[in-house]
Amino acid sequence: MFRGTFTALVTPFRNDSIDVESFERLIEAQIAGGVTGVVPVGTTGESPTLTHQERRQLIALAVQTAKGRCQVIAGTGSNSTRDAIAHTQEAQELGVDGALLVAPYYNKPSQEGLFRHFEAIAKSTSLPLMLYNIPGRCAVDIGADTVVRLAQACSNIVSIKEASGSVDRVSELAGRLPNGFTILSGDDSLTLPFLSVGAVGVVSVASNLFPAEIVRLVRAFLDGNLVDARQLHRKFLGLFKDLFIEPNPVPAKTALAWRGAISADCRLPLVEMSKANEERLRKTIDELERTLR
Repeated sequence: MFRGTFTALVTPFRNDSIDVESFERLIEAQIAGGVTGVVPVGTTGESPTLTHQERRQLIALAVQTAKGRCQVIAGTGSNSTRDAIAHTQEAQELGVDGALLVAPYYNKPSQEGLFRHFEAIAKSTSLPLMLYNIPGRCAVDIGADTVVRLAQACSNIVSIKEASGSVDRVSELAGRLPNGFTILSGDDSLTLPFLSVGAVGVVSVASNLFPAEIVRLVRAFLDGNLVDARQLHRKFLGLFKDLFIEPNPVPAKTALAWRGAISADCRLPLVEMSKANEERLRKTIDELERTLR
């Protein structure tokens, strides 16, 4: 169901409001670059700072702009099961193709709690669902046993965005999950290593800036063009790293602002990049663009 390149969209702001035109242009650029899908209102979209009305607005805009030309997977997870259910049902009403469910954060449920949380959401919707495992942000890990149990118990849980940083975890999941259940990298810098052990795509931050190139990297590997995939990985590795020298999505929005695509504005508690890190990021992007000419 979910394989290829999905862009974790930034949310453009202007004067602390949603910049609708910039958001629509960003999605058009992703479609032109050949992405499989876009992911609005995720972590990269600063979802914790969005009001309910803004979340709804952004999901609706993504669906209306995509017009079926790429998939739209809405970030609907929460550390409240009741809220996650409500968000997911609303996203389904708005016409999305799927939902991304981050692990509950802060309250640190047990593995049984995680299972029941995701099971309850799955039972509340007919949408295909993608789990999102990112223990570095959530302080809880969706264990491999729990992922396998969910895949067996819930037919509409069909994918996982794996951001544990562990190639071993992806190897284990690929060997244990049912046929058709897909694993996507949640870290640009680990896309190629994860693909090599069974992942079939990425939910990417870097594709906000370079959609066509990230699409090429994933397609090259899946088509068996390993040399091309390795070359692209090596070219982009510096950028993959530097997009996280400050909290995501600050570097990505800063780079998009240099192009005139959006304002670099983020909402507190995120703030602008330091001058030193701005210089580092600009140098990395300048060097990368020279290699792509």
